[in-house]
Amino acid sequence: MKALHIITGLGVGGAEQQLRLLLKHLPVESDVVTLTNPGAVADGLVTDGVRVTHLGMAGNRDLAALPRLVRLIRSGGYDLVHTHLYRACVYGRLAARIAGVRAIVATEHSLGESQMEGRRLTAGVRGLYLASERLGRATVAVSPTVRERLMRWGVPAPRIEVVPNGIDLDRFRFDPLRRHQTRRRLGLPEDAFVVGAIGRLTAGKRFDVAVRAMARLPRDSWLLIVGGGPEENVLRRTAHEAGVADRILFAGERPYIADGTPGPDLPSLASAMDVLVSPSPEEAFGLAAVEALASGLPVRYVSCPAIEDLPAHSAADVRRVTCDPGAFAGTLAEVRTHPPRPRATPDAARHYCITRSADRLMDVYAGAVAAPLQSPSSPSAQGVSP
Repeated sequence: MKALHIITGLGVGGAEQQLRLLLKHLPVESDVVTLTNPGAVADGLVTDGVRVTHLGMAGNRDLAALPRLVRLIRSGGYDLVHTHLYRACVYGRLAARIAGVRAIVATEHSLGESQMEGRRLTAGVRGLYLASERLGRATVAVSPTVRERLMRWGVPAPRIEVVPNGIDLDRFRFDPLRRHQTRRRLGLPEDAFVVGAIGRLTAGKRFDVAVRAMARLPRDSWLLIVGGGPEENVLRRTAHEAGVADRILFAGERPYIADGTPGPDLPSLASAMDVLVSPSPEEAFGLAAVEALASGLPVRYVSCPAIEDLPAHSAADVRRVTCDPGAFAGTLAEVRTHPPRPRATPDAARHYCITRSADRLMDVYAGAVAAPLQSPSSPSAQGVSP
C-alpha cells in the first residue's frame, strides 16, 4: 500500500508530531504534503526518510492550490490519501476524489465543543466540513468524546472510527539522570517544585490560569511552560503583573523525537517536572496529559478526554480541577505535601501505546481500500444534509 498524508502545516504541534510518530510505526510507504508552514516537523520527517512536499498554499481561499494538489496525487500513484486538520481535510478530500484515489481517510484531531483548531464552529465551518466529509470513506476520531461530537454535528456513526493518539512509552519513561541534567541545563534548582504545562500558547489553552496560580504557591515553586504561540507575550505580561516572572521558564517549542534540535526534547522536559497542569477547558484528546502519565507524573486537568475515556481509577494520581487559579493553587499545594513515590508508567498510559494506535489505523486503511467506491451524491454516501 502507498499512502499520501496531507496536513495543513508541519510546525511543532500535537497533530503534526503525532503524524511523524505514526509514520515511524505504520508498515506503509508514505509521502507527506504540507499545505503551508514546512516547519520543524517537516525537517524531522525528512530526517526520517519521508518525502515531504510543500504545496505553498497562500491562505484558506487559495483555490489555485487545488489543481496543484490534484496533479501531485495523480502523479504519485497512491492507494490511499489520509488528511489531517481542517483545511487539509477540506482541500485534500476533494483533490483526492478528483484524482480518482480509491480510498480517503481523515483524522479529526482538534474538534472541541465550541471551536476547532482555534476557529469558531459557525454554521459555515460545519457545513463545509460535512460537505467534504462525504467525499471520504472514514473519519478517524482521536477519542470517543470526539466521536460523539462528530455525530452531533451530523457525521453518520458508521463512518467514524476511533483511533486514539499514541505515544512512545519508552521515550517518556522517567530517568532520574535525565531529570538532573535537564534541570541543570535549564537553571532550575534541584530541589525546586516544578509545575509543567505543555501545549500551543493560545488563549484557549488558558495557561494564564497556571501563571496566576503560581502567585499563591511558595517561592521554591516554578512553572515550566513548553510550547510556542501567539499568546507568549501575553503570558509574560501576566507573569510580571502577578509578580512571578522570575519563577516562570518558557522553554519554547520542543520536539517529541530528538533529531538535533538544540536543547532538551519533550520527554527530557517531562522528567524535569514534578506535576503537569492542563488548564484548557476544551480538549479533543489531551496528549500532553497522557505523555505526563507515561513519565509517571501527577496530572491536574480541566478537560482531558484521553483520561476521562479510560476505566475509572486506572490512573492513580490524576484529578480534575476547576479552571480557576485558586483551584489550581490548592491542588498543587496538595501535590507538594505528598510523600515522594517512584515514577512509574501506569497502565492508563499503556492504553495509548503508539504501536496499538498504528495497528488500529491499519485496520481502518484496510477497510477503506477494500470498500466499494461510492458517488458522493448517492444516499449511502450522503448520510445527512449540510
